[in-house]
Amino acid sequence: MKLPWLTPLLDQAGPFLSVHLDTTRTDPSAATQLEARWAQMRSRLAADGAPQELLAQIEESVLTPSSLGGRQGRSIFATDTEILVDRVLPAPPLQESAHRGEFPQLLPLLRLIPFAVSQLLIVVDRAGADLHLRSAENPSISHGPNGLGEDSTVEGGHDVLHKASVGGGPQHGWRADNFEARVEDSWERNADAVAGSVEKILRERQVDMVMLSGDVRAIGLLREALGRETRDRLIEVQGGSRGVALDRGPFREELNAATDAFIAARQQELAERFRESQARDGASVGGAAEVGQALARGQVEELVLVSGHEPAGIEELLRSALATDASISALEEDTLGIPEGIGALLRWRDGSTPSNSIGSMSGDSRRE
Repeated sequence: MKLPWLTPLLDQAGPFLSVHLDTTRTDPSAATQLEARWAQMRSRLAADGAPQELLAQIEESVLTPSSLGGRQGRSIFATDTEILVDRVLPAPPLQESAHRGEFPQLLPLLRLIPFAVSQLLIVVDRAGADLHLRSAENPSISHGPNGLGEDSTVEGGHDVLHKASVGGGPQHGWRADNFEARVEDSWERNADAVAGSVEKILRERQVDMVMLSGDVRAIGLLREALGRETRDRLIEVQGGSRGVALDRGPFREELNAATDAFIAARQQELAERFRESQARDGASVGGAAEVGQALARGQVEELVLVSGHEPAGIEELLRSALATDASISALEEDTLGIPEGIGALLRWRDGSTPSNSIGSMSGDSRRE
């Protein structure tokens, strides 16, 4: 994942404050517990020299409920004079922390990269569709602003929608056939309008996951109207209806299950891609020293870390990746085949690039 919104941290002089906090409020006691945990963090940061005025600003941010429902987190980076980054997260940090030092503490945030999935949910009926966008700026698909403005609702404009008798009684022959043809034509034209809006959003925005729910017949018509590439990306989710809250229990569970499956598949694909690259000469390097050399030479296309198994010096490697416009990805802690918990897919190599052969390395069980 590219992280351009973090690069301003590289242009500032320290000291930096880094706060990574679980801001979940799923039960009545959660707010009280959050206040207590933050109070301890604030006390430690003040003892380390953080200005009280800045701490007051951070406190207002972390204790103000966000529009995001369910489990969540917050990461804040600041100098002693201003907040530089304030990010609501789609999952709590794996470990809460508060730190003041010469450099920002990036790892607690970047371990959550797998959960940063941008999604478009399309809920269709035969008249049109409601479109819901989940992005880094709006990490909940069922809470908060949609993020699409006028594009959030599509009405096809063709309103002959229901097959019914004409004139109050059963119809036969050409009149009935003609009316049913008009209904089918309305459904198809409305599906075309929805497809046009969906394709426009996918062209203009970076969307990882496209989910589709709603009326069965409308789903089929929309599939036919969409381009092949978009059609191949669709993930159907049962239980959605236009105008019905997305946070209803059963439908929310379906959305969560689809998202979890997508994340798991993407994690597996990344791990397999790295392992396969290790068998191709020059496609990747593994291990802290090798990755550090590749970063220093601007060779790294994507830095890959294993959460909980990162090497010493990981923060410096992360800053180097950001400074050279490399993508950064994180894998779950049980992932094997990443030497020393850190690897890199390369943009290019030459004769002085370190060997990427796992078999040539030793001293770490995760190298095997």
